[in-house]
Amino acid sequence: MPFLEVRSNLPASFFPQDFVIKLSACAAASLGKPEERMNVVVQPSCPMLISGSTSPCVMLSVSAIGVTDTADKNKEHSAKIFEFLTRELALTEDRIVIVFHALQPHQVGKKGTVMSFL
Repeated sequence: MPFLEVRSNLPASFFPQDFVIKLSACAAASLGKPEERMNVVVQPSCPMLISGSTSPCVMLSVSAIGVTDTADKNKEHSAKIFEFLTRELALTEDRIVIVFHALQPHQVGKKGTVMSFL
């Protein structure tokens, strides 16, 4: 049950209409998770600064159970997701930051319990 949170100083109109669906598919493929388990939110028009600049940028937070817990895995995920974001949003790699969070099953609630019990 991965969670993707995109924050950007780009206006909402800059994001293609199907951006959330495409990002979900890209991340699901990279993480090896079913698309129906993906959770994605995009927050446009945020006051932001990356590397000392307020030029157009994106911060992506990727939280997942069991697939974001090593440097080797995250290097692969990063390459695939960067390729998607640079293509879809016409940003250079230096204007994108991805933060990976390794979740444990007891840290994710669903259906009135936590993933440990599902």
